Amino acid sequence: LDEWACRRGVRLQFIRPGKPVDNAHIESFNGRFREECLNQHVFRNLHDAKQKIEAWRQDYNAARPHSALGYLTPVEYREKNHPQPVLIANL
Repeated sequence: LDEWACRRGVRLQFIRPGKPVDNAHIESFNGRFREECLNQHVFRNLHDAKQKIEAWRQDYNAARPHSALGYLTPVEYREKNHPQPVLIANL
């Protein structure tokens, strides 16, 4: 990663050791993903892993309400708060 970033001029910023609160949202998500998906499945190959992770992602975003979003799913929250503009084709 360091070599890739250096070649592309990307400056990496790491969370300080022992300070996961520097990025609490992603740390919370990572823990949930680990507990609910990674620890629950055996991945037989890359295709199997992609299918199982995608099923979890769909459930997490489209079926499961989140308390931080007023008990809406992320999809419902986005639709309610950030509706997509209607595109009208020029005729």
